[in-house]
Amino acid sequence: MTDDPTAAPRPPHGPRDPGDAWVVAPSGERYWGRFGAAGLLAVDADQGVLLQHRVSWSHFGDTWGLPGGARHAGESARDGALRESAEEAGVPAEAVSPRFLSVLDLGVWTYGTLVADVTTPFQPVISDPESRELAWVPIDAVESYPLHPGFAASWPRLRELLSLRPVLVVDVANVVGSVPDGWWRDRAGAADRLLEQLAAFAARGTDAAGLDLPEHTWFPRVVAVVEGQATAVAEPAGIELARAPGAGDDAIVAAAADAIAAGGRVTVVTSDRGLRARVETTGARSVSTSWLRDRL
Repeated sequence: MTDDPTAAPRPPHGPRDPGDAWVVAPSGERYWGRFGAAGLLAVDADQGVLLQHRVSWSHFGDTWGLPGGARHAGESARDGALRESAEEAGVPAEAVSPRFLSVLDLGVWTYGTLVADVTTPFQPVISDPESRELAWVPIDAVESYPLHPGFAASWPRLRELLSLRPVLVVDVANVVGSVPDGWWRDRAGAADRLLEQLAAFAARGTDAAGLDLPEHTWFPRVVAVVEGQATAVAEPAGIELARAPGAGDDAIVAAAADAIAAGGRVTVVTSDRGLRARVETTGARSVSTSWLRDRL
């Protein structure tokens, strides 16, 4: 469950992972997960959020929270949340798209709540002894359930953030041209290298600085706009490619306008002053290419 400082261990069943252990604070409080813990808040546009009815023997048993548990050594909170939700609720990692990660940091221990949108509908499956029941619960009905105290405390602020859908529209030609590395000799190859970096950036997420978003790790939808020779490049996994049929600037403005119309909070990456003025008339924000370069 989310932001749960007292998640209980499961009964022994096979070899334990080294992370399956208590952390004891100087005050004597215990927290489950030697390397911290994480859980998944899966959001389905039609069905609501996926909740787990905890078995009675667990800490705060018979309450509802999120599938989650102890992280493994070296495992990120994002990866831990996806793994634990797959183990406890049969959530296919490829069926969800991370949106943001909220971390409760107690100094001696952390809990990461990964909020992710369902991109391919699925039915959860009870796949270990920790779940009594799994259910899609409408967002407006969540507070009517007997919630685990940790989840109950974090739900109001998490719910407020569910309306935020960040989108990053990248002016690929401008970003490529910001570094004099010989890109002009092979424009398509330079664009292809940047797209690979963008895919890695999209997977690991970014801080909120410059994006007008609350302080969490965000996984924005990335739309990369390519033009000219670069339109022949392949689309890497994890980002969307917009191939400009004509002027790249026009395609960038159109991509920003479309994302805003779909409810996105849009930021355009470009250092072109004229283009920045144009996209801001659509309601989008803009950041310079150095903002992105610093994060690649």
